[in-house]
Amino acid sequence: MTNPDPVLLLLHGLGATGEVWHDHLSRFDDVVAPDLPGHGRAARLDEYTFTSMAAAVADGVPSGRPVVAVGHSLGGVLALLLADGSHGLDVVAACGVGIKLNWSDAELAKAAEVAARPERVFATRAEAVDRWLKISGLAGLLPPDSPRADAGVTEGPDGWRVAVDQKAFGVGAPDVPALLAAAKGTTVLAAGERDPMCPPEALLAVDPDGVVLPGAGHNVHVESPSTLWPVLDRLLGR
Repeated sequence: MTNPDPVLLLLHGLGATGEVWHDHLSRFDDVVAPDLPGHGRAARLDEYTFTSMAAAVADGVPSGRPVVAVGHSLGGVLALLLADGSHGLDVVAACGVGIKLNWSDAELAKAAEVAARPERVFATRAEAVDRWLKISGLAGLLPPDSPRADAGVTEGPDGWRVAVDQKAFGVGAPDVPALLAAAKGTTVLAAGERDPMCPPEALLAVDPDGVVLPGAGHNVHVESPSTLWPVLDRLLGR
């Protein structure tokens, strides 16, 4: 009996939704691109840790199939964490794209302050979409009228909100070297050569075999999907 083809699990970054992978869906078979906990249409958590978020993601992935997990930024951390085998998935390969590797005390304090803020309510959908594009890092990459923005905002009786739980911003800083060491399968770190969140020197200091994606910024999967495809092809054994 031949081994089944792997499921491709695509995980978005903080503030975004699974819709950011739209341009990848038609190229790959058996793709799962969920909203992370507290994002878009996904349920919220009482507490956001990398472990609690990874566990929630794993619950939505088909069982009994090998998995190739690819994530952007926060999603990349979760992809690497799922690869340690502790969440019931057979992750044969994992890739973290654009993970922020170096955190200052000031940056962590700022993230905690953002996480403690009350949710903002907007009078119009346009205002909420504008805010969502900014906090997800997609301003200038997606037009405000893009259908990809639909999952990023929600309307309530008192107005419009961004569909992101503020508490998720306090998830903290990952220990990426430890995640790489614990992974059971193949691991890859990648980042755009113009990524201010994960500059090439930081990437290669953690993973000397890391992949620097030419001409790309932080959101390479949205800016230039085809730039990322050779990495995905390699992980999928194509």
